[in-house]
Amino acid sequence: MELTDIDDVLVLEREAFTTPWTREAFEAELTRNHYAFYFVLQENEAIIGYCGLWKVLDEAQITNVAILKARRGHSYGEYLLGSIMEWLKMVEAKTLSLEVRASNEIAQGLYGKLGFLKVGVRKNYYADNQEDAWVMWVMLNDNHISN
Repeated sequence: MELTDIDDVLVLEREAFTTPWTREAFEAELTRNHYAFYFVLQENEAIIGYCGLWKVLDEAQITNVAILKARRGHSYGEYLLGSIMEWLKMVEAKTLSLEVRASNEIAQGLYGKLGFLKVGVRKNYYADNQEDAWVMWVMLNDNHISN
């Protein structure tokens, strides 16, 4: 992701999340956070998805991920996350984690398909409605995704 992508990413943010990140938050991630890595997924040069993560030493944490509503259900999320997981292996990450709303069964299914396991709960994690979040985690290695 580049600074010039932020307008398109903000469209995805507002569509996907009840408390979307601001332009300033993305600018800070791209310009000041040395642990942050953000990727966009394009179709015919239009951004249809993105994913952000922090990588510290050999651990990575997804900060946010979204696919344009009109493009959901076509395996773009699986492709994006799978590609990021392969990149993380190349940069020697060993683990990847994320939080997901307890009610978001579709996302949980995707993460499970990619090898993530539910390993804990963050009570009242989401500020908009105090919904719990599942903590999901996957081990990465050179040959395959395992759990």
